[in-house]
Amino acid sequence: MKSVRLVWMIVAVVAAGALFLSGCGKQADSTATAGSGLKVVTTMYPVYEFARQVAGDKAEVSMLIPPGAEPHDWEPSPKDLAKIKTAKLFLYQNAGLEPVDKLLKPDVLGDAKAVEVSRGIQLMEGPAEEEEADGQEAKHAAKDAQHEHMDVHVWLDPVAAQQEVDTIVQALSEADPENKAYYEQNGEKFKAELQALDQEYRTTLANVSSRDIVTSHAAFGYLAKRYNLQQVAIMGLSPDSEPTPEKMANVVQFCREHNVKYIFFETVVSPKLAQTISKETGAGLLVLNPVESLGEDELKQGKNYVTVMRENLVNLKKALQE
Repeated sequence: MKSVRLVWMIVAVVAAGALFLSGCGKQADSTATAGSGLKVVTTMYPVYEFARQVAGDKAEVSMLIPPGAEPHDWEPSPKDLAKIKTAKLFLYQNAGLEPVDKLLKPDVLGDAKAVEVSRGIQLMEGPAEEEEADGQEAKHAAKDAQHEHMDVHVWLDPVAAQQEVDTIVQALSEADPENKAYYEQNGEKFKAELQALDQEYRTTLANVSSRDIVTSHAAFGYLAKRYNLQQVAIMGLSPDSEPTPEKMANVVQFCREHNVKYIFFETVVSPKLAQTISKETGAGLLVLNPVESLGEDELKQGKNYVTVMRENLVNLKKALQE
């Protein structure tokens, strides 16, 4: 009898351990939805979030770029490339941001259909890149050539974001026609949230006393254009480029001449340059999040594109009304 009880005790322990490990596995990946059927792989956070909103529980959506990572610096690992081939749909932002020369190779895609979610959106030309002072010009030459000075941050315009949602709805509907009506319904629901967000921005920023925003890097051109703001960026389109001393001096002069009260910095980029400008001008510091990547803690807190954009609006109002 003792041996029988011992066997059952061992079985119970093993079963409990298996359940525990299973639960841990489900919690480990905060960037994958537990949908069934259609498998969708995305590159960066805005694409992942928009796809997740459309897919609901009808598709499994995952993201390659880790939470909190800087998308401009991301290079896919062999594991990332292998994951793309397992999907039916591969969604990426645009050719100016992700390394499409590696991602869109036929042997990487396999049977996965690649969709550029910003297709059909007219890209803006970004500010001219100045020669870097620290010798990194060669390091960024290839990436600058790929960017061709085009601003890729279209998702920061809630109106353009709605067009990206439409593209995702179409892609999911074509890949899974049985659930077309479901994807369309989810898309319309999420677009209603984006329309409300757009209206909040229009109302809040309509009568602010200043329209000048000084940012860490030139990510906010589409947002500035949509809401009649002027962006003055310390760095260029890539947040890892170093401004020249002349550029820094020009930004300091602009802040003084235009009585800029706050310098905006980002959560996934070093704030040192923004802090330098702040110290030179006496301006305060506020976060303006480009929503390129959310950290693990932010995701666990339930933050998403809409909530972070609302946080941005609070800080814009504070900076431009004082």
